[in-house]
Amino acid sequence: MQIATPLLKAYARRRSTKLASFDTADVQRRVLLQLLRRARDTAFGRAHGFGSIDSVEEFQKRVPIRTYEDFWRDYWQDPFPNLNNVTWPGLIRYFCITSGTTTGASKYIPLSTAMERANSRAGLDVLVHHLAAKPKSRLLDGKALMLGGSSALTEHAPGIFSGDLSGIVAKRTPWWARARYFPPPDIALLGDWDVKLSRIAEQGPGEDIRSISGTPSWLVFLIQALVQAHPGRGARAVDFFPNLELLVHGAINFAPYEAQFAEFLAGSHAETREVYPASEGFIAVADRGNGEGLRLIVDNGLFFEFVPMEELGSESPTRHWLADIETGVNYALILSNNAGLWSYQIGDTVRFVDRDPPRLLITGRTSYYLSAFGEHLIAEEVETAVAEATGKAGLMVGDYSVGALFPGEEDPLGGHLYIMEFTNAHPDPATLPELGAAIDERLRDLNDDYRGHSSALHPPRVLSVPPGTFADWMRRRGKLGGQHKVPRLVSDRELFADLRGFAQQAAAAEH
Repeated sequence: MQIATPLLKAYARRRSTKLASFDTADVQRRVLLQLLRRARDTAFGRAHGFGSIDSVEEFQKRVPIRTYEDFWRDYWQDPFPNLNNVTWPGLIRYFCITSGTTTGASKYIPLSTAMERANSRAGLDVLVHHLAAKPKSRLLDGKALMLGGSSALTEHAPGIFSGDLSGIVAKRTPWWARARYFPPPDIALLGDWDVKLSRIAEQGPGEDIRSISGTPSWLVFLIQALVQAHPGRGARAVDFFPNLELLVHGAINFAPYEAQFAEFLAGSHAETREVYPASEGFIAVADRGNGEGLRLIVDNGLFFEFVPMEELGSESPTRHWLADIETGVNYALILSNNAGLWSYQIGDTVRFVDRDPPRLLITGRTSYYLSAFGEHLIAEEVETAVAEATGKAGLMVGDYSVGALFPGEEDPLGGHLYIMEFTNAHPDPATLPELGAAIDERLRDLNDDYRGHSSALHPPRVLSVPPGTFADWMRRRGKLGGQHKVPRLVSDRELFADLRGFAQQAAAAEH
C-alpha cells in the first residue's frame, strides 16, 4: 500500500495541470463528436445520421430530448436483455437498476465497459481534489468503507446482469484492489440492509478505514449502528476510525446533515467532499468547500445539455450547453453518454454558480416540484428553509418529506405537511408550530410565488415521528438502504397519503 500514495500524488499533479488548461466548451464539443463517431454504426446512430453530424447545433436538430420511457419503448424493450449494437456499440453486459423516487418503477440503465472506465477515472478526480486540500494525505495506506447496496446481481441471460451500481462496481473490482475496500464480499452480498449495516458496524472499527462514502441519510444510520455496536466507546469518528481522512457524500442535499457530520468528525483530520454520481454517469465533484458548487467533469465521456425548467416538456425547449449556460438559472440536466444515452433527461435539476470552470449546485428533481396551490417550490428552497429553521431550533434532521394537505370538510384551507424525524431530540409538540412558522418565513424570502400564495394557506404543519420511521416505511416499500432515497417533495397524492398514514401511526404508537 505504501507505494500507492506517491503514485497518486504524481497523477494528481498532472491531472490538476490539465484541468487548469481546459477550454471547457471546446472539450465538451470534442467529447460529443467522439461519442458520435463511436456510435455511428449502431441502430440509433444510423437512424439519426450520426456519421454526418459535425457540430453541437446539428446534433441538437437531429436528436430530440428523450426520457427513459422513450428509450425503453423505442429501442430497448424488444431486444432486452440483449442490447447489442442498439444505442451503443457492442453488447451491454451490465444494467444499473434504479427507480424514480416517487414512481418506484424499476429502470434498467445500460452500463458499458467504456462507462465503467469513465466512472473509475472520475473517482480518481475525487482523490485529486482531496490531495489539493490535504497535500500530506496518506489516504491509500488504509481502506475505503463504501456504504452501498447489495452486490448480489441478477443474471438475465448468460453473462448479462443487473443490480445496484455499487453492487456492479463491487463485482467488477479487480482482485488485487479488493483488499483495500470494506466491507468484504460476504457482507457486501447481503441483501438484508439491517443485517448488513450491523455487520459493517461490528467489524468496521477493526479495520484501518481512511475514507467513508455513502448517502448522508444512510451514513447517519451507520453512525447510530456504530454507537449501538460499541457501547461506551463514544460517538465520534475518532472513536472508531482514528485515521479517517475523507468522508464522501452525495445523492441528496447535505445542508440538513451538515451539523450532524461536523459533530461526528469533530477531533478528526477528516474532510467532507460532495460528489454527483448517477447511474447515467459520474457528473461532478466538489473541488472547493461545502456549498460552493460541484465542478462538472467535462472530459470523461459525458456531453451535457441544460434546459430551463420552465421550458421542460415544451415542443421546442431551448437547449443550452457549456458554450452558453448562465449562472442562477434552474436547469433540467440532459446528457449523452458512452453507454448509449442520447439527449437523455435524467430527472435532476441544477443551477450554475460559476461558468469557468463550470460549477453547479443540485437543486432537486424534475419530479420534486411542489405546486399544489401555485407555490412553485423546488427542492433547493425547501432544503434551505428546513436546514436553517431546524438549525436555529437546535434540532438535527435524520430524514423528512413534505407534501400538500388539500382543503376538505374539516379544513377549508390547504397547506403543507412536513413529516420530520430528528436524531438529537424529540421536540415538544407544542413547539412544532414555531418550527413550521420559521420554515414558512424563510420560504417567503426565497420564493415570490410562495409568498403570494401562502396567505391563502394554513401555516406549514410539522409532524414529528420517532427514530426509524422513515427506514420502516422504506423497508415496507422494498427500498431500504443503498442508493434508495427518501423522497423530499412528494407531489404524488397517493404516495404522500401512504407516508402520512404510516407516519401518523408511528407517532401515535410512540405516545
